[in-house]
Amino acid sequence: MNQVAAPLRIAVIGAGVVGMTTALALQRQGHVVSVLDPRGPGEGASYGNAGFLATELIDPLSTPATLRKAPRLWLDPHGALALPARYLPRLAPWLMRFIAAARPARVAKGRQALAALNGASVDAWRRCLADIGAEEELLDSGYLLVWESPEGREAAKAQRAHLERWGHAVEWLEGEALRAREPGLSGALSHGLYFPGAHQVRDPYALVRRLAAAFEARGGVIRQASVERLEPRDGGVRLHTDQGQLDVAQAVVAAGAWSHRLAAGLGLSIPLETERGYHLTLPGRGQALRQPVGSAERRFVMTPMSCGLRVVGFTELGGLVLPPLRRRYASLRCHAGALLADKTGLDHSAEEWMGFRPTLPDSLPVIDTHPDYPAVHFAFGHQHLGLTQAAITAELLAARMAGETPSLDLAPYRVTRFRRHQALEPELGLS
Repeated sequence: MNQVAAPLRIAVIGAGVVGMTTALALQRQGHVVSVLDPRGPGEGASYGNAGFLATELIDPLSTPATLRKAPRLWLDPHGALALPARYLPRLAPWLMRFIAAARPARVAKGRQALAALNGASVDAWRRCLADIGAEEELLDSGYLLVWESPEGREAAKAQRAHLERWGHAVEWLEGEALRAREPGLSGALSHGLYFPGAHQVRDPYALVRRLAAAFEARGGVIRQASVERLEPRDGGVRLHTDQGQLDVAQAVVAAGAWSHRLAAGLGLSIPLETERGYHLTLPGRGQALRQPVGSAERRFVMTPMSCGLRVVGFTELGGLVLPPLRRRYASLRCHAGALLADKTGLDHSAEEWMGFRPTLPDSLPVIDTHPDYPAVHFAFGHQHLGLTQAAITAELLAARMAGETPSLDLAPYRVTRFRRHQALEPELGLS
């Protein structure tokens, strides 16, 4: 990445994986960069994710098939979808937008945009980690998606064909081949899809801390402060924080599930909702599986990491205020116990965690510059794919900020795309 002729003072708001990769990308251009977050690097959503680059997730979350399955998933006490009743009144407008996003034309455009980001993600991570001498943080792991019931055979074949059309290498496994691929799973499996080209990281929290350490070693500053609002000014931006004011030439909002609040202060209404993700981590069980394993029917993922076996699941649309629901952890124990051959560590010794995924109705992130304030930029809304898309998002936004042509068309990720839908949806009876 080329260095700029005149370094700028830039603030990145958010010390998660998107914020830290962006800060490093801007630092490589020669800028003087500060990162602000009320917590330490990687202590938000980046701390507890599934830890693998889910490049095969190219379909938006809202599709006709998803909407057909939603009632069953919601009613199942161990189902993967949860809509807390007391949050539903606030959630209703977002749900209407989510339903509208399932139109086939919008799904097709969303799939193309997700496939573009995901397809560039692994190479971007390789460049990022090579730059800081941390190549070993990314593992060539593969990924296994399994079905317990033979009734899912046609769905698995359809998914394999769909992903092969999009360039993914997919292997069909069943019987002895499936057991040989993953002896850590129980024998009660019907079939599975193996993705030999998939990658994971050793530990997502350790990864972000390593990014932060490299950033600070190169002169970057990380401030533990909460940014309350942005004030565009002649020649730059003033950040109003709980620790005082900071004047910079440019600012990047990469604050995850809190990003829309800062955008609102700049005249932008962003329909961002929070998916509350739950996890268990089983210390000492990092060798329980050979690669990340997902359950197509139970809709959860288990990833072997240096910190233990990570069990991740649930789409709980419950905002930022409600406390964690204890029964989610019980469900994760139920699901993991059904699939693991050795259930050691699923008791009280497992670490329990809940974090916030920032999700937009069309499942696409915002990677853009404010339409009226060119010193303010955005990188947020990556839903389940923050780790996957972080490094490529950083490259794309840094290129745009430098006045270069990004390697991908950024039109699908523009911050103003919701204005058009606000105007159209009342006419279509969807608001």
